[in-house]
Amino acid sequence: MTNELNPATDRAEPLAYEIRLKGHLDHDWAAWFGGLDITLEPDGTTQLISPVIDQAALHGLLKKVRDLGLTLISINPLKPDQIAVAPIDPRQSTVKGTEE
Repeated sequence: MTNELNPATDRAEPLAYEIRLKGHLDHDWAAWFGGLDITLEPDGTTQLISPVIDQAALHGLLKKVRDLGLTLISINPLKPDQIAVAPIDPRQSTVKGTEE
């Protein structure tokens, strides 16, 4: 089975996902989510951008969303050319959109 974003001939390239949640996620959760890129959108949603190596990692991320009781609005795979995602370093978590 092949994946249009990650063909069987090129499995080394990780996928990235955009996960949109209802409400604004407090910036203190960035480290718990492994330093994902978190953006608080003006429409009251939170956008998470995550490079995910495989389906097990994606399910682990979705489990965290579930465990927090957050409402999942959407999850969309991103092609590598759609967004530049830096490698995850949990020591350097950032949250965008928290300016008051």
